[in-house]
Amino acid sequence: MKKLPIGVSSLEKLIRENCYYVDKTYFVEKLVNSGSQFFLSRPRRFGKSLLVDTIKQAFLGNRELFKGLYLENNWDWEKKYPVIHIDFGGGVVQDAQDLKEWIIKQLKRHMITYNVSVEEQNNARFMFTDLIISLKEIYKNPVVVLVDEYDKPILDNIDDTERAIEIREVLKDFYSVLKASDQYLKLVFLTGVSRFSKVSIFSGLNQLQDITLSPAFATICGYTQSELETVFSDRLEGVDLEKLRYWYNGYSWLGDKVYNPFDILLFLSEKIFRPYWFETGTPTFLMEIILNNKVFLPKLEEIKASDEILANLDVDFLKIENLLFQSGYLTIKETKTLGLRTIYILTYPNFEVKMSFNNFFLSDILPVASDKEEVQNSIVEAIEENSLEKLKTALYSFFASIPNDWYRKNDLDSYEGFYASVVYALFTGSGLNTRSEDTTNLGKIDLTVLYQARAYIIEFKVVEKDSEGKALGQIKEKRYYEKYTDSCREINLIGIEFSREKRNIVYFEYETLER
Repeated sequence: MKKLPIGVSSLEKLIRENCYYVDKTYFVEKLVNSGSQFFLSRPRRFGKSLLVDTIKQAFLGNRELFKGLYLENNWDWEKKYPVIHIDFGGGVVQDAQDLKEWIIKQLKRHMITYNVSVEEQNNARFMFTDLIISLKEIYKNPVVVLVDEYDKPILDNIDDTERAIEIREVLKDFYSVLKASDQYLKLVFLTGVSRFSKVSIFSGLNQLQDITLSPAFATICGYTQSELETVFSDRLEGVDLEKLRYWYNGYSWLGDKVYNPFDILLFLSEKIFRPYWFETGTPTFLMEIILNNKVFLPKLEEIKASDEILANLDVDFLKIENLLFQSGYLTIKETKTLGLRTIYILTYPNFEVKMSFNNFFLSDILPVASDKEEVQNSIVEAIEENSLEKLKTALYSFFASIPNDWYRKNDLDSYEGFYASVVYALFTGSGLNTRSEDTTNLGKIDLTVLYQARAYIIEFKVVEKDSEGKALGQIKEKRYYEKYTDSCREINLIGIEFSREKRNIVYFEYETLER
């Protein structure tokens, strides 16, 4: 096993426990040769803290930690630099005052480590400035500043806009020191989950280079397919690599697709396919935003977003595309050029996220998790048995189990996309192969479910009270089934109509076409 820089992140612990380390140290050299101040956004549990600690140990001159790694013979180990490492990853900031105290405590810890004293010890901005200048003068080398999870204090309070703005202003004041201290700095590297706009939090820090969507740094965190098969070759014996790719690969930042390291290390430890990353926690405020904004859930399979939307997040201007992309629930599928603009096509990165996110949505609707599980089991059994009557019963039971009080609080039954979103989430969360708004030459199929050599083509309609009997007719009129006549031996056409008044299915008709 290669010796690791010492840190506290859970990912590092997993790496030590599994005795594997994917060598990313060549990116440290690339950073130094590319500029002096950088920002990187990646989702949680993606190795940001390990990367920061690797940079730290390199500048501290701890060559013995890099034995056998790229940087061992590609770094000037004679030069050592003072490093200020601020980490917001641990704990939850309660308010602006709590954040100020936390920053001051971390700065004082550095003063003790480097045996430095500054006059002002009650103002974070003054302390930070004096510490940087003092370290430069004492050690005769410029200072390296590393800030890990720079945005976590804001994200911890993003459901309270007023408090989040107050915390943002404290951070903005603190980070302003970096511009004024440029002449004393060797390298500045900040990481976080979100790409808050420079205007809101990095005002004036024009030299900060955002490498989040830089192809040159696309794989700085995460494991590529090649790295996975090379470094972990002895642990992959007997593993279905295609299934592993389907479950966990797919994150893209305009370069090779990568796996989340957290998923891979836990999978190799357990050898069981489970949503490891997703189970570490999804913020409830995210689902609240989806429900409050009446997001049509199937749309998440393909969302178009401009660079401006992806690059600029702010507390008082939250965009669902931005939040889902930056937090790792959506990734870049492809890019398109429209005139002088670049449009990003976003989608779920992999099966783990697609299935788990839809289950998370359903859990918000039903207070008892076992009810959801029971319905989903019935749906899978119905598809396996090819029993459309059983499928009809399962769907009807699910909508009947949603408490009336939930509708009253969320006012979603008047939202036409709600019913389709729920059915889509039920199928997708069950682990079935689904295609939302499946494109044909005559229009779009609301939902296609593929199982073995069978296709289920589903059309949704929402009526005010009673059935209008039009859903199945539309499938036949538009001949949606023709898309699958060559690839499937059996095609099931299913028309479903929901009543706003009755809050349930009032029409479920089907026909089967066999080749």
